[in-house]
This record gives sequence, structure tokens and C-alpha cells, in this order.
Amino acid sequence: MNCVFWIFYGLPIVHPDSLLVVTINGIGLAMELIYLCIFFVFTSPKNRRTILLFLLGEIAVFAVMVVLTLHFFHSHQARSMFVGVVCDIFGIIMYGSPLSIVRKVFKTKSVEFLPFWLCFAGFMNGLFWFTYAFLKTIDPYLAVGNGIGALLGLIQLCVYVYFSHFGKARQGVMPSEVPLESAGIDWKPSAPPL
Repeated sequence: MNCVFWIFYGLPIVHPDSLLVVTINGIGLAMELIYLCIFFVFTSPKNRRTILLFLLGEIAVFAVMVVLTLHFFHSHQARSMFVGVVCDIFGIIMYGSPLSIVRKVFKTKSVEFLPFWLCFAGFMNGLFWFTYAFLKTIDPYLAVGNGIGALLGLIQLCVYVYFSHFGKARQGVMPSEVPLESAGIDWKPSAPPL
């Protein structure tokens, strides 16, 4: 959703001279679609239905935004404002999504559930787009959403650094791994250890 909205924002009918916004978000959209296709092929039928429902919902929301933008806003400034605010909302949600796990990090005092590279990439992405917003002419919509995104990424990195140094040590079992005993499998070694 975020990439699609930013692509629409960068089109000449909404915000002229935003070729870089369109191309970079176009590449991001292509990467996400490839990921979704791979996931779609290897997931269960129930998950496939869920993916299709979400995609239909996203297409419907995007179509409503396009119709509202083109029907009610007739200048570049008005269209840029409307689409830019929507892009900022979805961008902040995207940047803040890893914060949903911070409660678990504080509760367990462990960073094993907080993905460092996702937090780092979110921080750097927000920082670079925030900087880009000031290069040619000031683009307040790129600056605000990505500035808040960089701040959220920095908070996530600070939480990660704090709990990786002062929290519990990693237990050695990743969240996706399940010990055989807890899965109800009675596994005994054939010979006692030496």
C-alpha cells in the first residue's frame, strides 16, 4: 500500500517532478509483489484466501483514493496535499510496525523477537528520504512522514541496543523453532552420551 500510494503521489497529475519517488517506489512495489507471489505459491489455501482478500481490499482503498483525488481536487497543490497526507499516514504505520513487538521485548527483557536489520533498514530509509525531501525544493510530505519514520526507527534501534546489552541473554531457541518434547514427540537417543 505504501509504495502504491507514493507512486501515485509522484505522478505528474498529482505532484510534478517526482520521477525518483515513482521509480524507487515502483522497484519496492515489484519486490513486494515477487515476495507475495513466492509466499502465495508455498502457503496453505487458507492463507491464499487471506492474501487475496487483503489485496482486493488494498485495490479498493487505492481506487477510492484515486477517484477522490481526481474528482474533488483540481490543482497540483491540493492533490499533493491530499495524497501526501495519506502517504504519510501509511508510511508512519509502516515505519512503526516493528514497535508492536517492543512490548514483548520489555516484558521478556530480550531482543530475540525484535529484528535488528528491519529496524536498521527502516531508520536508514526514513533518514535518506527525509534528507531527499530537502534537496531540490522542500517537500513537506516526504519530510514529515519519513522524519517521523526515522525517529521511530531510531527508537527501535535504541530499544534493541539497550536490551541486547542489559537484557537477558539469548536462549538459543529462535521463536520459529520448537523443541521436540514440547511438540509431543517422544525422542530418546539410541545410546547414552559419553
